[in-house]
Amino acid sequence: MKSLRYLNKYFIKYKWRLLLGVLFIIGSNFFNVNMPLIVKKAVNEFESNFNVADWAPAAFSLAGMYLLLSIGQGVFLFFTRQTIIMVSRYIEFDLKNEIYQQYQKLSYNFYKKNNTGDLMNRISEDVTFVRAYLGPGVMYTVNLVTLFTFTIVFMMRESVELTLYTLAPLPLMSFIIYKVSSIVNKQSVQVQTQQSKIATLVQETFSGISVLKAYKGGKKFQKDFNENAQSYLSKQMDLVKTNAFFMPSITFLIGLSVILTIYYGGILSYDAQNDLTSGTIVAFIFYVNMLTWPFASLGWVVSIIQRAEASQERINEFLGIEPKIQNSTKKPFDFQGNIEFKNVSYTYPNSGIEAIKDLSFTIKNGETLAVLGRTGAGKSTVVNLLMRQFDPQEGKVLIDGEDLRTINLDDFRKQSGLVPQEVFLFSDTIRNNVMFGMVNDEEISDEEIIESLKTTHVWHNIKEFKEGLDTVLGERGVNLSGGQKQRVSISRALIRNPKLLILDDCLSAVDTDTEEIILTNLKGRMKDVTALIVSHRVSTIRNADNILVLDNGQKIEEGTHDELLALDGIYADIYHKQLIEEEQK
Repeated sequence: MKSLRYLNKYFIKYKWRLLLGVLFIIGSNFFNVNMPLIVKKAVNEFESNFNVADWAPAAFSLAGMYLLLSIGQGVFLFFTRQTIIMVSRYIEFDLKNEIYQQYQKLSYNFYKKNNTGDLMNRISEDVTFVRAYLGPGVMYTVNLVTLFTFTIVFMMRESVELTLYTLAPLPLMSFIIYKVSSIVNKQSVQVQTQQSKIATLVQETFSGISVLKAYKGGKKFQKDFNENAQSYLSKQMDLVKTNAFFMPSITFLIGLSVILTIYYGGILSYDAQNDLTSGTIVAFIFYVNMLTWPFASLGWVVSIIQRAEASQERINEFLGIEPKIQNSTKKPFDFQGNIEFKNVSYTYPNSGIEAIKDLSFTIKNGETLAVLGRTGAGKSTVVNLLMRQFDPQEGKVLIDGEDLRTINLDDFRKQSGLVPQEVFLFSDTIRNNVMFGMVNDEEISDEEIIESLKTTHVWHNIKEFKEGLDTVLGERGVNLSGGQKQRVSISRALIRNPKLLILDDCLSAVDTDTEEIILTNLKGRMKDVTALIVSHRVSTIRNADNILVLDNGQKIEEGTHDELLALDGIYADIYHKQLIEEEQK
């Protein structure tokens, strides 16, 4: 249970609620173990005095006492569940928040290495199994220990010798529990791992449904799903079989205890030196049966604990990851608009691809730098380095003369507006998607939102929608065209009035006429804004103050549009080819 020690901090946080729950369990079991004594007294009186007239008042009195004990036990049991089970829900809430906060902290590269389905499984299924341990697992374990202690004390007060006979199967029961626990642990890990594979496959199916349908890939995905589901079923059935063996074994041993109680109780009752009565034997049978469910549930509790341990181990592994990119200072930072890449190099650790090689350039306040290059030239890597999604292995990224690693990263990002190459819109209204770009939660008028959408030349499309700004988008904005999604995404960056605007090839899905309108509108809003525009199209960047041409991560050419055309190099070649393509269209 080493993995579950991580949860001790939550037990400490809710210690008073848990302590109250334990007291309720003690109270409930105290009422419970006194009930067989009422039965004992009733049997003894019935045996010694069978006169109906004399027996009736005593019977009603004993029945009333038994009923009161039952009510007391029920009340305390209700409050037990209201405390311990509620604590498990509070801890579940805290743990999910902790995991989600860790999701926010982890670096860009982490998400490139891990599957979305597996990450989702940790915050859903894994936390669910942990909660089962925190609630029912803890409650039934404490209940078993308390009830067993009470029962042994009460039984030994009646007859030590009969108690020893009754509990003779207990060592065998302990051995079975120990052996089964280790098997359940291994099988639980296998089940959880397989479940993550299924979650990943399903998530990829949903995300890539358009590609799946276009390529008629349904049969292949169905085959893969069936194989994974069959593997999950097989592993789950192995776990079920183990638990199925456990429960009857415990029940059999409890039954054996009942037989031993009746047999040896009968023998001891004939011994003149013992004052063992029939009522005592009946009370012992009640005590043994009282232990049946707690001990029978022990297999279920062990399964819960083992599954929780396997799940918490996966959660701990995730929570233990230290984000490679961390904010190094809380000192306020006010961006003045100056950027410099100084001999920057970066190689992707997974693929070994050297994306940027000894790259140097500067952008002054209010200037627009454009980066042009073919696919794989390193354009998006420049953006990721500038936004510090990862750090360069060599060289420095300087912001207003300071190393990007030493400034307040949160402040820098708040003053920046990034439109990524892969546009992502949330399943929310268009209004909320645009307002997502706001740094703070201050009020913003519809007029400002509409003005931002007009700048990106998409408002004329949105106002035709029946719900206008309140139009709810499907997953990833599926009910918008590619160009409309890109333009809404640009509006989201503009609404925050950034000091640094980064457009990462975000006009690729719009035609050249629309692109020209957007760029003209942006020019009017970017007078004092430092801008970085990344594109593979010359038409997007030709009006930039400075143009950087990349090839295989290296700077090949640099200058204005006219200067680069005069060089008659790669830039000029790309320009003339794209010009011919446009003329042919």
